[in-house]
Amino acid sequence: MSKKRNIFEIFGFLSNDIGIDLGTANTLVFVKDKGVTLNEPSVVAIYNNSKKVRAVGLEAKKMLGRTPGNITAIRPMKDGVIADFEITEAMLRYFIGKVSKNPKLVPPRVVIAVPSGITEVERRAVKESAIHAGAREVLLIQEPMAAAIGVGLPIEEPAANMIVDIGGGTTEIAIISLAGVVYSKSIRVGGDQMDASIINYMKRAYNLLIGERTAEEIKIKIGSAFPLEKELSMDVRGRDAVAGLPKTITISSQEIREALDESFNAIVESVRAAFERCPPELSADLVDRGAVLAGGGSLIRELNTRISHATGVPVFVAENPLYAVANGTGKVLENLSLWLSEGR
Repeated sequence: MSKKRNIFEIFGFLSNDIGIDLGTANTLVFVKDKGVTLNEPSVVAIYNNSKKVRAVGLEAKKMLGRTPGNITAIRPMKDGVIADFEITEAMLRYFIGKVSKNPKLVPPRVVIAVPSGITEVERRAVKESAIHAGAREVLLIQEPMAAAIGVGLPIEEPAANMIVDIGGGTTEIAIISLAGVVYSKSIRVGGDQMDASIINYMKRAYNLLIGERTAEEIKIKIGSAFPLEKELSMDVRGRDAVAGLPKTITISSQEIREALDESFNAIVESVRAAFERCPPELSADLVDRGAVLAGGGSLIRELNTRISHATGVPVFVAENPLYAVANGTGKVLENLSLWLSEGR
C-alpha cells in the first residue's frame, strides 16, 4: 500500500494539473501552482496537401489572411464549440505539451471551461479531443461558473451573483447562488460577430474591404457601446472594392458604435431576460450587488454603462476580465477531488 502511495505521489509530483479556457478567439492555460502561463490565439496553420501542422497559436495568427496557396490558417473553434475535431486536437496537444513537465510520461489532469449551452455531443467532443491530445483525466466546467470563481464572486453564499462573460464566440450569462447555477443563458454573440459587423459596415459604407485582424484592431482602438465624452477616430487601410486598389479612410467611434449596435442590443436583451427570469428573492440581491462583466468583450468602452443604463442595475467590469475563466479553472484545480466527487 505504501509503495502504491509513493508511486501516486511521484506521479502527482511529475504531473502538471492544468486548466484550459478553450476559447473561440484565444486559449488560455492555467498551470497548478504557477498561474496562467499561456495565452495564445486559437489558430492553427496547416499544409493543404499533407494536412500537417505548420504553426499553432500566435505564430499561426500572424498568417491569417497572409498565407501562400499551400498553407491555410484555421480557427478550429466556432461559437465556443469545436468546429474541426482533428485541428482542435492538434492545437490542444501543442498547448498541453508547451506547459507540461512530462506530458508523455505522466499525462496531466485537465479542467476545461465550456459554454453553458453546448450539447452532450459537443461536451463529449471536447473531452475526447483533450484525452487524445494527452490528458489522463478531464473535468468540464461551465464557463460562467469558472468566470464567477475566477473573478472572486462569493458563489457559496445563499445570495445571487450575476456574471456576464463575453468571449470570442459566445456571451455567457448566469445567476449563481449556493455554488449552483440558478439561471444560465448562452448566446452566440461575441467578439467574432462584432468583428464581422465591422467588416460588413466598412464594405457597405465605404466599399472598403478589410480582414479580421484589421476589424479586431478597430474594435479595440475605438469601439464603444455608449457615447463618449470625446469621440475617437483612426485611419483604416484596406482595398477599394470597386477599384481594387489600396485605400485609407478615417472612421470615428460613433460609426463603429452604430456598426456594433445589433451585437450590443443582443447582449443587453439577454441580461434583461436573466433579470426577468430570476426568482424574486434573488432579484433583491442583484439590485444591490449588480452584475460583473468578464471576458475580452467586457473591455469595450462603456459596455457596462450601456447595460446598467438599460437595466437600472449596477454593472462592473472584473479586475482582470481576460483571465477570469482561466483563473476559475485554476481554483477548481485546487479542489479538484471535491469537484470530481460532486460531479459538477
